[in-house]
Amino acid sequence: MDVQIRHHPSFAVARANLAAGESIRAESGAMMATSSGVEVEAKMEGGLMKGLKRSVLGGESLFVTRYTAPPQGGWIDMAARLPGDLVEVPVNGAVNLSRGSWMCSSDGVEIDTKWGGVKNLVGGEGGFVVRAEGQGSVVLACYGALDLVELAAGESFVLDSGHMVAFGDGVDFRTRKVTKGIMQTIKSGEGFVFEFTGPGQVWVQSRNPDEFIGWLTATLPFSRG
Repeated sequence: MDVQIRHHPSFAVARANLAAGESIRAESGAMMATSSGVEVEAKMEGGLMKGLKRSVLGGESLFVTRYTAPPQGGWIDMAARLPGDLVEVPVNGAVNLSRGSWMCSSDGVEIDTKWGGVKNLVGGEGGFVVRAEGQGSVVLACYGALDLVELAAGESFVLDSGHMVAFGDGVDFRTRKVTKGIMQTIKSGEGFVFEFTGPGQVWVQSRNPDEFIGWLTATLPFSRG
């Protein structure tokens, strides 16, 4: 899979160029266009239980779409639901993803949902983490612009939970409240944060989807009855 990203950072589109017979898997609804002859098949990969786990616990779609190139090769253009950037991340073992950030991956990468521990539950990711495992690459979508934080061994930084996109498997993390006491939390409007410690990489989005949804809910007429 050769990926070319255009129109970034605000309205990025990823084009996956495939050799003859090569295939990729993508989030349901991500396709914008394909070249002629590309075969499209949607199914619950791994069976019903794995599909439900990926959907209900991991925040991804129940169905996964597979695109396979014809003998002459082909391409697929994909775009995310929210405006923002895309990034291709190499997978050599595992990468941990936030809910909803996975858009597509090469055929050698498996997307699974695993228990991330109580610290992940407290951090707002629902207790479960989406993991890209294997050999290949994965294309991630973010809301807004994307930053890559490179952490040296023992180096730490604090990130609001809603701005996390992904982090390398060697990065350690814990969760905590950003302020002391309930009143400080209410006054500041800040909740839980991740504290990441290197070595490794952390991908960060400049906008918080949950904050956007909260603003829409409070602003749209139907939300006020």
